[in-house]
Amino acid sequence: METLFQERSQAFFMAGEDFLLSLLCMFSDWYTSSGQAERHERQVNSSYAAVELFVQEWHVFLPPRHMRALQVCPILGFVAVFLTTPIILFRILTRAHLRQQTRYLLLANALLSDLLFVAVFLLSTSMKAASVLMSDRICATILFLMGMLYSVGVFSATAIVLDTCLAILVPLRYTTLWPVSRTYGAIAATWAVSVVFPSVSVGAFLWYHAAGPCTQLICSLPLVLALTVSHSRPLQVCMLLTVTTILVMLLLVLSGYVVLYCQSRKSGVWRGKQASRAKGTFLIHYLHLFLSVCPMLLLFIELLLYSNSTQLNPSADLWVSLVVCNILVVLPKGLAPYFYGLSVNVDFCLLCVRFWL
Repeated sequence: METLFQERSQAFFMAGEDFLLSLLCMFSDWYTSSGQAERHERQVNSSYAAVELFVQEWHVFLPPRHMRALQVCPILGFVAVFLTTPIILFRILTRAHLRQQTRYLLLANALLSDLLFVAVFLLSTSMKAASVLMSDRICATILFLMGMLYSVGVFSATAIVLDTCLAILVPLRYTTLWPVSRTYGAIAATWAVSVVFPSVSVGAFLWYHAAGPCTQLICSLPLVLALTVSHSRPLQVCMLLTVTTILVMLLLVLSGYVVLYCQSRKSGVWRGKQASRAKGTFLIHYLHLFLSVCPMLLLFIELLLYSNSTQLNPSADLWVSLVVCNILVVLPKGLAPYFYGLSVNVDFCLLCVRFWL
């Protein structure tokens, strides 16, 4: 019994040591520049002392109490999406008259991508919290899925505003210009383009780690941004191009809403009984768009700082990446079903309330 206990204790220590050494490998650039690597090399004969030293350094970067608070945000986002999105999707897909309307098909596509994105992001966060190590290819696959699903959400929002513009600006030709058959093609195109979209960044990620010493990685998007992208110029360029494209798409969505506002104001929608409904709908769309632009804008600024400065505080970089990824990116995804449900049809919200009550 005592021998079995010692074997299990040793296996547990080796697993923890692998996790910490993987962190140490990801922190290699910062450790080399700050002189911490020499301290570990002097204690290489004592594994316990080296691990204990690095635990102290890691807790300086990420205090456990603050880290747990940030990990709660993806969980709350997933719960918020899971409570409403499956019900709305079931309602749309099981009603023939809803499946024949373009706006509901595009709404279902956007909500499905948001649900899958939050689920994959929660999976990544859970594996990091459980200290699960993985190869660079598996980590690249998870990052690719997150990038693809986020891109589908952005392209779906663009398709929704395009559909709304056609419905308001050319109502007589709307069914001719945007039939249901063309809607299915647009949905397929959003997924096809989104598959290609993050491929360059993920390919640069694999290239970077193929030449690096890390064989096992902690697959966390904030850690990848703060510890990998910040020290690789090709990754910075790829990420900058990706984020810039997303920002351009979101600005096109904003331009579409501005055009809709101007045209609907001329047509008299903002006067009479429908004024409050129109104002509420535009307010919901603008708020959701603002929440979507903020994380991309902060990420764009962060990448510019990586490209133009070499004296950044790694602790500050890591905290900014955690806040952007765990809170600001997840927040619009978690609120999307409520925003879209209120703007498209209030009956969806009533349906969700009746389902759970």
